[in-house]
Amino acid sequence: MDQIRNVSEQTEDVLEKVSRPLKPYIPWVARALLVSTFIEDSVRIMVQWQNQLYFLQAFRGFPWGVSHVFLLLNVVTMIVCSALAIGRRYTELAVGGLLSVIVLQGFAYGLIFDMSFFLRNLSVVGGLLMLVAESLLAQRRNVFAGLPSLSDEDRSKYVLLGGRVLLVLLFASFVFSGSLTLARMAVIAVGGLSCVMVAVGFKAKWSAIVLVAILSVFNLVVNNWWTIDFNPTHRDFVKYDFFQTLSIMGGFLLLVNVGPGSFSVDEKKKNF
Repeated sequence: MDQIRNVSEQTEDVLEKVSRPLKPYIPWVARALLVSTFIEDSVRIMVQWQNQLYFLQAFRGFPWGVSHVFLLLNVVTMIVCSALAIGRRYTELAVGGLLSVIVLQGFAYGLIFDMSFFLRNLSVVGGLLMLVAESLLAQRRNVFAGLPSLSDEDRSKYVLLGGRVLLVLLFASFVFSGSLTLARMAVIAVGGLSCVMVAVGFKAKWSAIVLVAILSVFNLVVNNWWTIDFNPTHRDFVKYDFFQTLSIMGGFLLLVNVGPGSFSVDEKKKNF
């Protein structure tokens, strides 16, 4: 056991040295990835404006005019809140706006009871909670020249816990979709273990990096929407999954940046 622990610590030291030059860029990349699904969605609504109106009016019962206002509010909210999130401005308001879009679209498009949609969006919510936690921790460091704010500290540790748990739900949707091939079972085993480690906060940063790597490969191989030209509707669904996965990867990168928080095994180990 001691030998395994020593190898693990040496590996972490090497990875820490290799990743150090990239650390200043991780928060920006993470935030951009996190809001990418909202940016893509806003662009898609504008490009397919008439199709979106027709669907809401013909299949969802939206009156003329209400559908226009609904789509316009969605586009404006997603663009403005995404820009605020990337720029680290009014982060909690930006996250609130994006959360409202997730909920309203789920009901408006009739997807709220679709299990895959539900789990994926909970994972996106987890990523947004990581963004809130990052903002709270930044506020705590900046208040009164570094003096801690107890209220922000208390809030951030609960937000981080909720964000960690929700982030890993994407893998639950992955487990219950598709046929169980040998490769898929291997990914489920490695990814599932990493998810458990993220949820409990044990080696959370490195587990999150493993999950980002797995999701990157999965996204390129499975959600390759750019190769689909025979069915525009199917292409849109795969493209939607692609950008949602990017957003969840952004959430995991934020976890790498801010750490798992007080309610984690990693943090408790520091007390012994």
